[in-house]
Amino acid sequence: MPIRQSILAGSWYPGDAEGCRRTIEAMRPKSPPTDLPDRPVAAIAPHAGWAYSGRTALAALEAIRLRRSPGTFVIFASHHRRPIRSSALFAAGAWETPLGPVAVDETLADEILARHPALVADDPRAHQDEHSLEILVPLVQFLFPAAKIVPILVGHSADGPAVGRAVGQVILDAGADAACLGSTDLTHYGPAYGFAPKGTGPEALAWMHSNDRRMIDLVLALDAEAIRAEADSHGNACGSGAIAATLAAAKVLGATRGRLVQYTTSYEVMGAAGQMDAAVGYAAVVF
Repeated sequence: MPIRQSILAGSWYPGDAEGCRRTIEAMRPKSPPTDLPDRPVAAIAPHAGWAYSGRTALAALEAIRLRRSPGTFVIFASHHRRPIRSSALFAAGAWETPLGPVAVDETLADEILARHPALVADDPRAHQDEHSLEILVPLVQFLFPAAKIVPILVGHSADGPAVGRAVGQVILDAGADAACLGSTDLTHYGPAYGFAPKGTGPEALAWMHSNDRRMIDLVLALDAEAIRAEADSHGNACGSGAIAATLAAAKVLGATRGRLVQYTTSYEVMGAAGQMDAAVGYAAVVF
């Protein structure tokens, strides 16, 4: 049975079970969000280290947990290290975390591959060195201990909406007890990222908020087709394919709008002093 071993435990998040549990409990929202859908079908969550974006990612997952406990999470994520030709699915086995193994929903994965071979390929090797999906798996595991996962890396291409529609339709046709989770950060701002159109300081942070809001508004409107062009033009998402796939799947599964549960930046999370010269945006949205 293929086992995908953690590459982040002990660095981006704690490397032992007790450390993971304590950290997650400390990050959980202190008050429940309002205006949630009756039965959430999808969410968007960020994928930085837990110290930066863990609270926001948990806010997205808690919003789902308050309404239902899906048996499977289809997790759409991006590939940061190298381009992938088609969306890469980890179709069998399990993902190992400090909390133990999380099984892949092989039945759902096989159905996706069988029905959409032109869009999605069984490519477990593509997942070996990618952080954007792994960082969310222990959070899902903690809040939904019985849930399985279907990990899918979605390339930065025009296929994102088609992949999402395909997966959403498979879930619908199979009557699967599944929800979709899209992994993305928003604007990466600052000279260190080679992107600082407003310099540094308060004006830069305000501009970054506005730039992120452009993307968030498209997400709330479920405008999957506009995501890639927006990210290309304004640099406000690193997982545009994952976003587009999640929005398209959510629409197939009956969502009509998104709810913004939380928005922040790494600068604000860390309570940094002095001039803002680097920050990454994080949003939690539920559908």
